[in-house]
Amino acid sequence: MKTTNLAIIFILIVVPFYLIMDIRVSDQKTVNRLEKQYSAALHTAVQDAAYALNQNENQDKEASYQSTKFFNANKDAAIETFWKTMYLNFGSGSDQISQAVLESFVPVIAVTDYNGFHLYAFTEYMDTSGQKVFKHAWKPEKPYAYSDQAGNSINFTLDSYVKVYQASTQTWVEGYREELEGLTDVPLLNNAKLFDEVRRNTIVKSVQKDVAYFINKHNTFATRLGSYYQFKLPLIPNEEWVNSINDVGIMAFIQGLPVGHQFYNNYAFGSGRILKKNVVYGAVDESTGLKFYYRSNYPLNLRVLETFTSEKDAAAAGYMPTDSLNKR
Repeated sequence: MKTTNLAIIFILIVVPFYLIMDIRVSDQKTVNRLEKQYSAALHTAVQDAAYALNQNENQDKEASYQSTKFFNANKDAAIETFWKTMYLNFGSGSDQISQAVLESFVPVIAVTDYNGFHLYAFTEYMDTSGQKVFKHAWKPEKPYAYSDQAGNSINFTLDSYVKVYQASTQTWVEGYREELEGLTDVPLLNNAKLFDEVRRNTIVKSVQKDVAYFINKHNTFATRLGSYYQFKLPLIPNEEWVNSINDVGIMAFIQGLPVGHQFYNNYAFGSGRILKKNVVYGAVDESTGLKFYYRSNYPLNLRVLETFTSEKDAAAAGYMPTDSLNKR
């Protein structure tokens, strides 16, 4: 969508939205309910997207890797699934204008792949008519790169597999750290504990740096749309960052969504190895107002309101099993 058109649409939709929300959510109880609903929607979208990362059409590419952490992440399927779930649970449906406004509150999505990471962020370009257009697009993959004081370079992965450039011999070698130990003049490969610390720190800092850059850059686009919210990387505990790189996964950020006199900001991490049976979704059938719970992607247009860790908790909150829906 053209920048000028989207800016006008944004103002026409979001400004009244601010005014209406200011009237409707004056009490904190309603604000808390909306934030809970938005959080459930975001986490559900990320979990669905993480699950979609496994939809690999090129399994043959995995044959050369013995790592249990390697699989060819299908990032396009993940993004498509993410937006599909977000549109449904935020009430955007098939309305492209509403979808575009919702997308403007998501500055960046990151996929941590086995040997590098991908960022999905707003990009500006000229269309065929010479008009400036901006929308989310994939940035080039970036490796988990590290270099030491001797000029050696290491491309890390999510486990101990590495590609190493030895400065002294000007040659590349690759393999698991355990296999290369004592065979190169790269000191880091000879210390398992230090290697893992440096590897994790390198991956986390690489992703953090680029995510922060594109979230900050999103302010340029948001300003053109008439938003005065200041997008920035949220404060995330280091433990969460470290846990996020234990496997191939996806992370998404949503910021600046108006809720009363404040803004809704959140983030979510999802692992590509996620077992969706661990999550119980509480959703509503908007045609009847009835609420149901289920453990996996249900093939009907139910809008997720919240998540639970067990069917018992969902039932206690007033949700019925989807078996009841099938019998209706």
